[in-house]
Amino acid sequence: MKENIKGITVKKSEDFSEWYTQVIQKAELADYSDVKGFMVIRPNGYSIWENIQKNFDKAIKNLNVRNAYFPLLIPESFFKKELEHAQGFSPEVAWLERSNDESERLAIRPTSETIMYDSYSKWIRSWRDLPLRINQWCNIVRWETKTTRLFLRTREFLWQEGHCVYETRDECDKETLIYLNEYKRFCEEFLAIYVLEGKKTETEKFAGAYYTSSIEALMPDGKALQMATSHNLGQEFAKSFKIRYIGRDEKEYHPWQNSWGLSTRTIGALVMIHGDDKGLVLPPNIAENKVVIVPIIFKDRKEKVLSSTKKIEKELKKFNPILDDRESYSPGWKFSEWELKGIPIRIEIGPKDIEKKQVTVIRRDTSEKLYLKQNELSKKISIILKEIQSNLYNKSRDFTLRNIVEAKSLEELKRIINNKKIALASLCNSKKCEEVIKDKTGAKTLNIPFEQPENQGNCISCGKKSSYLVRIAKSY
Repeated sequence: MKENIKGITVKKSEDFSEWYTQVIQKAELADYSDVKGFMVIRPNGYSIWENIQKNFDKAIKNLNVRNAYFPLLIPESFFKKELEHAQGFSPEVAWLERSNDESERLAIRPTSETIMYDSYSKWIRSWRDLPLRINQWCNIVRWETKTTRLFLRTREFLWQEGHCVYETRDECDKETLIYLNEYKRFCEEFLAIYVLEGKKTETEKFAGAYYTSSIEALMPDGKALQMATSHNLGQEFAKSFKIRYIGRDEKEYHPWQNSWGLSTRTIGALVMIHGDDKGLVLPPNIAENKVVIVPIIFKDRKEKVLSSTKKIEKELKKFNPILDDRESYSPGWKFSEWELKGIPIRIEIGPKDIEKKQVTVIRRDTSEKLYLKQNELSKKISIILKEIQSNLYNKSRDFTLRNIVEAKSLEELKRIINNKKIALASLCNSKKCEEVIKDKTGAKTLNIPFEQPENQGNCISCGKKSSYLVRIAKSY
């Protein structure tokens, strides 16, 4: 019996939220769990995460970062050691009920600074132990009370978190920016997503950080999504956790630290930015299967067609192709299924194609149909995949740059936000002014561009001399 898989029933431009949920579920990326606030990541979704892991892990290992694993459970006393950090995460921490063999409450990690830095205090003794660069791939639990949105807002998610320790601030500053640039490169080269890098305001920085830098991406509904962050944690965590080292001058010092992370939220961004009314559109560089081959079978020529498709499958092995030779589904039904699941290239081959020694190739990003000779297929597919990757990135970049508008007043800011765009506005560093913006527009500061003009003008909230130009938008 056929599985009743239906296509997307709403348009992306008309009901974005429902469209997004349908794409996630019908492309079999993820599903809701019976445990409230949690999700099940299905194989199609997890293969994307595996490719994110594989490619980003390679990048950070080239920077001499090593992987480790730390406990899921964190003693309550660890949180209390760094007050600002503890207060920042307090509303989201999930606590275990006290068991008979524990002297204090245990939390499920909302982030791993505290449990990792307890170990660091035992491992670091001398400047010779530095820099220490460790990353872990793990799950995180934050007890969100808002509505569950698959990949975007769930109580549990997957991520990587890097935690490094240095002798000096200069070294820490330098590498904090290096990791941010690696995130930017990864998002643009693999996910085909254009991002905006900058520094968070004091109000929006990570709890306990000296400063936070981030990359932000604009979604088609006008909201921004934080794609990754890199924090300079200063020396406060080192002081709280008694991380000390003997310097080159035989004196004792507290080191400088950073932390940096990227999560499965990036999969949600990928869906929202590249997907269309037919479903998911996967950038080739992150797709597990870059090609699907669909034979057009007629009974009297079945064996000849299948023989040709298997030969093509073998020739295109480096693209990890799917050969869909199921006879219980029509070619049209298969076309719709693979469009829904976002496979970058579909190859169709029937009796007429065999006679002409060609195949029909359809690009998922543009639906363009091409006719390619079989003897040049592998070379041409490589070129087309690069074109698809480039096209998706260029569309993301052009959309973002087209939708950044400078605001000279609060009224202009309101209009820009209501028109689902990112505002670039002058702001002082007062938390009160940020609160005014949130109250008036429902938006918040994203980040402060690293490159600033010499004259930033006056704050659009209070009118005093501005501290910087900052990006402002509604966000996920």
